[in-house]
Amino acid sequence: MIEFRDVTKIYNKGRKNEHTALRNCSFKIETGELVAVVGASGAGKSTVLHIMGCIDDYDDGGYYYNSRLIRHLTEKELAALRNNEIAMIVQDFALVEEYSVIENVMIPLSFRRGMSMKEKREAAHKVLGQLGIDGLADKPVSELSGGQKQRTAIARALVKGTKTILADEPTGALDTKTSAEIMSIFKGLNRSGRTVIIVTHDPKVAEQCDRVIEISDGEIVN
Repeated sequence: MIEFRDVTKIYNKGRKNEHTALRNCSFKIETGELVAVVGASGAGKSTVLHIMGCIDDYDDGGYYYNSRLIRHLTEKELAALRNNEIAMIVQDFALVEEYSVIENVMIPLSFRRGMSMKEKREAAHKVLGQLGIDGLADKPVSELSGGQKQRTAIARALVKGTKTILADEPTGALDTKTSAEIMSIFKGLNRSGRTVIIVTHDPKVAEQCDRVIEISDGEIVN
């Protein structure tokens, strides 16, 4: 499903502060895997995730998603890929604080044509129910705990119905008990057939995954 072939990413190319974030990185992730991407701070973990999510480009090599070379896709095709096939959960949740929980979850559905507001609300309520927070649907995000915000961010990702979920340090700001609950959700999603890729610095999170990809100074070492 996902393959990096000698992917290199250079920031600020040609400038004094040029930085090679990834250097000739190659790996494969098959459909239905639960994979951890680990490494020290600045190793290149988030860069890998951003390239996978078609948020960031790369300088050399090839990134393939379902056998399609991403570099050859048009902007319209990339947008469709981001909206329909890949969901990303970021470390700081990226929720709109003044919106309610359900309003945040419905945001990705704004791009779905032919879907009524009633259908969007029903879809949002369904995923909130699956995550056990439907009772918080009308509560402002600003009043939520860290764990509740993370569940809301996961619900927002799930409402799109994508098969691939990318999570950047999803337990980084959570206590031990809440982290275990969130990991239980990710493992459940994986058992349901979704491919889940988690960037983490926490060895307790990594050991719960099927496989670990380790990055050091922009290179794959494991």
